[in-house]
Amino acid sequence: MPTARRAERCAVVQPDVVIVGAGAAGLSLARQLGASADGAPGSVVLVDAPPGPLRPPPRTWCFWEAPGGAYDDVLSASWDRLRVRGADGAATVARPAPLRYKMLRSDAFESLVERRLVANPCYRRLTATVTGVGDAPGGGGRVVARDEQGDRIVLHARYVFDSRPPGRLPAARTTLLQHFMGWFVETERPVFDPETADLMDFRTPQPAQGLSFGYVLPLGPRTALVEYTEFSRTVLDTPGYERALRHYTQAVLGIGPHRVTSVERGVIPMTDGRFPARAGTSVFRVGTAGGATRPSTGYTFAAVQRQSRAIAARLHAGGRFRMPPPYGVWPRAMDAVMLRALDTGRVDGADFFCGLFRAVPGARLLRFLDGTSHRYEDILVGLRAPVAPMLRTALELPFRPRREASAVPRTSARPSPGAAAPEQEKSGP
Repeated sequence: MPTARRAERCAVVQPDVVIVGAGAAGLSLARQLGASADGAPGSVVLVDAPPGPLRPPPRTWCFWEAPGGAYDDVLSASWDRLRVRGADGAATVARPAPLRYKMLRSDAFESLVERRLVANPCYRRLTATVTGVGDAPGGGGRVVARDEQGDRIVLHARYVFDSRPPGRLPAARTTLLQHFMGWFVETERPVFDPETADLMDFRTPQPAQGLSFGYVLPLGPRTALVEYTEFSRTVLDTPGYERALRHYTQAVLGIGPHRVTSVERGVIPMTDGRFPARAGTSVFRVGTAGGATRPSTGYTFAAVQRQSRAIAARLHAGGRFRMPPPYGVWPRAMDAVMLRALDTGRVDGADFFCGLFRAVPGARLLRFLDGTSHRYEDILVGLRAPVAPMLRTALELPFRPRREASAVPRTSARPSPGAAAPEQEKSGP
């Protein structure tokens, strides 16, 4: 007898807002919409991919802010001392008070958001594989997906916010990749200073094009996240990262016998290309796909929080919705100049970053790197940069064509400077 074919079921759901993707951007926006004092602007559905290749493994996000932040209760660690080392080993230590450098694991962040939203009757989380996102014929946005049983789901909403990482980068004058591998290590003897985070350690062999550095976030005297990071045009293979990490942990840090308890890995786009915020009349991109990654540093998490708050405020206010830009024109222009100067080799990356940390007060420099500094602070920081090559680069940029970029390389997940392999943010500038 022929096997009976199961009739396909199709559920149609009509919330006010659909959020696609449950990474940093999707969860942050869901939290802002669903946890405000006056409730969400209608019902919110968060669509998360089922376990598998479309859902990133746990990863780390780093950012800076003053104590008392919304996520302080679930931080893995935080530091008020930040260190940068030059190629010769010379160390510069910054104390960016009142700011602290904070480390947040994605699983802890997700649990916190879910605890705060679970009691909200207007919030729903749906596990499904999204197969299509676009404008609905009758107005609003439309998301088509398949649930874990294979049944088709269609969601019609007033607005759709898509946080999935971009498959292809926008046309740009300069495109670099910040790519890294990190080991969570446990050592046999105490070798780390829990009070100090090493943001950039340039005692690593430098690539022919771009720059590389080590990155150390100590969780205790014998435990830390140790990373090898490059800014360059192409990624390494797994053996390449492992060789670099073995060299850094043994020849440079000298941590001795140790055990690797977990591995993180990722790729973050550094580009002056313009990420389109709108993907349709009622469909918008958020997170890395919406331009929230700072091109010159790779940091994303703090900008995602600002973007989410701005979106929630505009939706609550009602009226015609307009997508708030993650960064203004001035920070994007500075990023374009810096990327081009690094890519051409006119500016030595190690000397550039070490010089900034030596000459600029810590809190001012972190605001500058985060794109939240005032214009006068930007000018003061700019005076500490190599003026001649930066000026030359600024003058030539308007005449350089924007070229189509290739697809974003895919890897398994990693941190903050740091979300485009599965969405992440990088942990170092």
